Amino acid sequence: MITVTPGMRRLCASVLGMQAIVVGLFTPVAINIQGVEPTLAFTVGLGLALLCVVVIGLLKRPFAYLAGSAIQVLTIASGFMVPAMFFLGVIFAALWITAIFVARRVEGVTSR
Repeated sequence: MITVTPGMRRLCASVLGMQAIVVGLFTPVAINIQGVEPTLAFTVGLGLALLCVVVIGLLKRPFAYLAGSAIQVLTIASGFMVPAMFFLGVIFAALWITAIFVARRVEGVTSR
């Protein structure tokens, strides 16, 4: 079970907030540069952005961190539509993992 700390919530919310902007901007890139059908691009791009925002609101609950991890996988998978998203998805996944572990370590040290 994940122990949720205030620092972990703040860091993970920051990562998901930045990620929501990037995946939202995925939509026009997918349509104009990659030639993806607009309906599919809107569904994927804005759907992922909305998921990020919803999970930010749920970060007080441990299951939200599993949902955030699933968002990282979906972001990487969006690279099949816009290849740059493979790289950006890996960057966000690394930031997500780092946010969780750094916050745990910092708050573990300060609680002693």
